[in-house]
Amino acid sequence: MVDAHQTFVIVGGGLAGAKAAETLRSEGFTGRVILIGDERDHPYERPPLSKGYLLGKEERDSVFVHEPGWYAQADVELHLGQPVVAIDREARSVRLGDGTAVHYDKLLLATGAEPRRLDIPGTDLAGVHHLRRLAHADRLRQVLAALGRDNGHLVIAGGGWIGLEVAAAAREYGAEVTVVEREPTPLHGVLGPEFGQVFTDLHAEHGVRFHFGASLTEIIGQDGMVLAVQTDDGEEHPAHDVLAAIGAAPRTALAEAAGLDLAEAAHGGGVLVDASLRTSDPDIYAAGDVAAQHHPLFSTGLRVEHWANALNGGPAAARAMLGQEVRHDRVPYFFSDQYDVGMEYSGWAPPGTYDQVVARGDVGKREFIAFWLSEGRVLAGMNVNVWEVTETVQQLIRAGARPDIERLADPSVPLESLLG
Repeated sequence: MVDAHQTFVIVGGGLAGAKAAETLRSEGFTGRVILIGDERDHPYERPPLSKGYLLGKEERDSVFVHEPGWYAQADVELHLGQPVVAIDREARSVRLGDGTAVHYDKLLLATGAEPRRLDIPGTDLAGVHHLRRLAHADRLRQVLAALGRDNGHLVIAGGGWIGLEVAAAAREYGAEVTVVEREPTPLHGVLGPEFGQVFTDLHAEHGVRFHFGASLTEIIGQDGMVLAVQTDDGEEHPAHDVLAAIGAAPRTALAEAAGLDLAEAAHGGGVLVDASLRTSDPDIYAAGDVAAQHHPLFSTGLRVEHWANALNGGPAAARAMLGQEVRHDRVPYFFSDQYDVGMEYSGWAPPGTYDQVVARGDVGKREFIAFWLSEGRVLAGMNVNVWEVTETVQQLIRAGARPDIERLADPSVPLESLLG
């Protein structure tokens, strides 16, 4: 039983932290719950920042996990705009930026990740942007609207999900867009060459220019404003604004300074946790983008940055903090919306882990399901403009299914029948 006089502290004001606080209360915890976030905004969800909110189709209030009044109603103490600068494991306390020490009996690190920065000349210019925080999205909305009005040009460094979603939004505003990507296709690290081309074609049809096999070497400016970018193959592209979308790094500085075990950078970094999201300190847990754990389905260490991991990981960590038996082993899942194309991806199959790709449906019309397999076993599946199949796709992955390939590729064969 958890003592009602205990104090549980959550560091991180994102989805994982907010859902952990909600779960502590819904599970009956009556002690103190303190949520500390370094942003002044209440905890919010990140997908709208590159989707509906960025496009101006969703109101700002729609991104928040809870209505502001919920925290007082649930007796969750908020410290917003206040970073945690240190963890004292011996004293079981965290120190805030203003010097205040906050005691904890259990501590959850939900510190998330931060955008990787371009290490090239010109990144101090006013027109260089990142997209991770609500304040970034607020600014970028204004930038895209202005580019659209003035026929301006946005250069995006990186052809991952954030880069492509912003490219789609920018084109809907009417801006000119060039995406510079080191790999031969966008999304290469997730979809491989087989289906990265699907998204190349989609964006090209909407007027996006791609420059593959290159990286930015300089952002050229004058009087503090962006004029162009240069790439390592000697080409120059006009630009009024630049978005750095080259990935995110887990925010592990607190954990590292406190001596917690970390995952190797080669495996994505992050704070190492066990199946119950407990770190190397039995009183400290980690969830969301910052947590790295060994995933039994894929027999490897994984750090998952997607929305569903925060949505489910926060509650799982909260239950573990309460002493419940927890096994956090969900199939990784994410989704994306670009123009009139929606997709959902389940599983984990980066290039080098699979030996076969199977598609069912019409790839040309962008209405299909793709499967990545290794020795006949389904590792991952992506449904594009095909809906209500995610649960079955995840069941195939979790079961380690080795379906008949012809039946897997045949849209007339119900997916559920392949589970047997």
